Amino acid sequence: MRLPRPVLTAAATATAAAALLLAPEGAVADPTPRPPVREGSALPDAAALAPLSASDRALKAPDAGPKGGTRGYPREQVLSPDPENPADKSIKLGLTPYHGIAPRLNALQRLGDRVSVEVVGRSAGGHRLYLVTVTAPESAAGARAQERMRDLIENEPAAAAGDPGVRRSYKTPVFFNNNIHGNEWEGTDASLGLIEELATARDRATSDLLARSRVYFNITANPDGRIAGTRANAGGFDLNRDFVTASQPEVRAMRRIAIDKQPALMVDLHGYVNGTLIEPATPPHGENYEYDLFLKNTYANALGMEAAVDGLGLTPAKDGVEPAQIPFRDQAEGWDDWPPIFTPQYMPFHGTVAAHTVEFPMQVNNSAYETLPVAELRRRSAINVAVAGAAMRASLDYARSHRTSLIADQTEVFRRSVTGAAQVEVSPETVPGVPGIGPEDVYTTDFPRGYVIPAGRAQRSEQAAARLVGHLLANDVRVRRATEDFRTGGRAYEKGSYVVDLHQPKRGMANVLLADGRDISGDVSVMYDISGWSLGRLWGATVDPVRTGRLSVPDRAVRAAAPVGRVAARGALRLRLDDPRAVAALNSLLRDGVRVTLAADGSALVPASARARAVDLARTYDVAFDATRATGGTPLRRVRVAAAATPGELLALREMNFEVVPVSTAVLNAGFDWSRADVLFASAGLDRTGLGAAAGASLDAFLARGGLVGRGAAGAALNAASGLLPVRAVEGNGDANGVVRVVNSPGGVAAGAPDHSFVYAPLWFADLGPGVRAEQSYASGNPLVSGHWRALEDGGGGPGQAAGRAAVVSGPRVVLFGTEPLFRDHPKGEFPQVARALLTVT
Repeated sequence: MRLPRPVLTAAATATAAAALLLAPEGAVADPTPRPPVREGSALPDAAALAPLSASDRALKAPDAGPKGGTRGYPREQVLSPDPENPADKSIKLGLTPYHGIAPRLNALQRLGDRVSVEVVGRSAGGHRLYLVTVTAPESAAGARAQERMRDLIENEPAAAAGDPGVRRSYKTPVFFNNNIHGNEWEGTDASLGLIEELATARDRATSDLLARSRVYFNITANPDGRIAGTRANAGGFDLNRDFVTASQPEVRAMRRIAIDKQPALMVDLHGYVNGTLIEPATPPHGENYEYDLFLKNTYANALGMEAAVDGLGLTPAKDGVEPAQIPFRDQAEGWDDWPPIFTPQYMPFHGTVAAHTVEFPMQVNNSAYETLPVAELRRRSAINVAVAGAAMRASLDYARSHRTSLIADQTEVFRRSVTGAAQVEVSPETVPGVPGIGPEDVYTTDFPRGYVIPAGRAQRSEQAAARLVGHLLANDVRVRRATEDFRTGGRAYEKGSYVVDLHQPKRGMANVLLADGRDISGDVSVMYDISGWSLGRLWGATVDPVRTGRLSVPDRAVRAAAPVGRVAARGALRLRLDDPRAVAALNSLLRDGVRVTLAADGSALVPASARARAVDLARTYDVAFDATRATGGTPLRRVRVAAAATPGELLALREMNFEVVPVSTAVLNAGFDWSRADVLFASAGLDRTGLGAAAGASLDAFLARGGLVGRGAAGAALNAASGLLPVRAVEGNGDANGVVRVVNSPGGVAAGAPDHSFVYAPLWFADLGPGVRAEQSYASGNPLVSGHWRALEDGGGGPGQAAGRAAVVSGPRVVLFGTEPLFRDHPKGEFPQVARALLTVT
């Protein structure tokens, strides 16, 4: 199930470039696009340039045959077995352990010619991810015809709407996603049972369904968590919070499925809410997709699932199961579908017009798993399997009976997008049959005509711009590149600027990633999870919306961002630290003993003698070493970081090539060797009051000579308990989060940082004592740009109280952050602030 305030965050590793231009001063990089590289490839130098693996190639084109042709169905293969693991947490529940899945899939393929199995990637822990397709057999020619119709719906929706072949022959894509939270197991078993039914049933309804549908099953989206009995994957990430940034391989696999299969209907199976919870959700609703079409189908299918679940005959008295609930109908707020971080809120951007989270009712995880008798756990699991199966069967009934309208509505999504048509506000007239629609449900956006990601002097960070372009392309957003200088929206842009025209099929996807977003603080009292996420603001690239009615630019389509890596041919070098890749390159230099200094503008100055090494690093990290005449600066050295942090923060630190060792209260009490660290990063899991005498004394001795970089309430509490920086930390509303405007002080930790940051349970600092410097402050007025940040009932804790206050402070051997500069990969442009703090705090 969704949890209101998840502890775990997600952050992604960066991609590395494959090209370098060793150029004289002032030269520009070769504009020829580089071939696509893996998102999330590890940043250590050699690994960043590794060729695509077989699983990566499968993710890029799962439908491609040996010579690039489309294969028909079935697509059968014999899966090798996994080693038996008696510690698999599924076993206690009477469910299928991960090592039992491959044999089961092999057996299902042998039942006939309807079941196909493909490996579409591997998890963070190295386990195979299985996509099962159930459909009536297709020849290669038939499969190619399906792909042509799918492409016609997306790219030429007006033609598709009038094409009798589409109406007659296109198979409705239906997608069931299972076990994305590893300790919410039962969807996997329900899907395996349903696949067997579909493979063997010979009734007319099943034959008709499979002749007119492709049914896709992601058998377990999180095998690591399934085995370990954890919500997160092996990297510690909640995969159902990762769809904006796609930091994890499992999410990138699901993204690829969304793009390649283009589901019209999807169900994401979770637990545990009693009675069974079935979306659609409460306000606020995602403003960037076609909510009228989404609500129409999602509500109607929810009614069918509700009837099917309640039809199982489960009762509170006999079974402990309450009747099913639909939040849109049964709740006022608190279970929103606003952010695109959840699977069902991401899929509509790829054409899904009915998308659901379904939470089966009987808890078997966490404390229940540890305390309930095995017989009771298995009774509950069996109920959950039955509930999940009923929900899926009802969805298939809906797909079969509403095939024509589902495809017509999906086509209409793309028609509105490619033509730039306005969204349709929901109302009883526009969405008949859905009760209770009111003004609180109306969420639309004013799409700009497009966006320009400038090149040249107008671009804050060419590395960040290239990263952002690559991410847009990975999300199936079409990007073009100007072939000459141009003007649009009253501004002049240089050749090489990127243009995102929103008259394209995935306009909602483009806008949800690039737009500022919206302040929804006045709309609802509380949000389920994050409310602002603008990558256009937080990744550090300059992104300009274009409001003009026309977007006529001499350009060409690109398949990858152009490389920006280069090294000036002569003299000392300057490396701008405006992207995590640049910090990774800097740490490689420091590791090699190169004498680097930090300039007042926040960039790194590299001696000419390190040019050969700079060439290697520019190639590896796709960063630019430009010529400079600047001298001086603060000498830098390689630092080792002890980190009491979230998994996302740990990954962010490692992405920047810091040497990191995780610590916690327990680790310190067990006896930690502080000679392994130069600086402590503290944000989670370290409570000074929980340390024993010896551990506390060792920490104090370290802090007397080392540095502390603290984030949030935990970092501020450690600072106060250790008597370090004389400041008072003020906690804002703990439910607040979003994108905020900030003002950076020159010449310090925030030198050269973006003028926007991210907050999650924001903090600010007051009563700054002697020697304390405000490195960054919240902007005046209302600093919140997008998200949800209200004052508390007593009037405190709101954005008005934070305005003008210090958000980041520093002093001798201490830097404290009241913002969230490493949050779930969203504020990548803020990562270098933390790097500068770690490198200079000692």
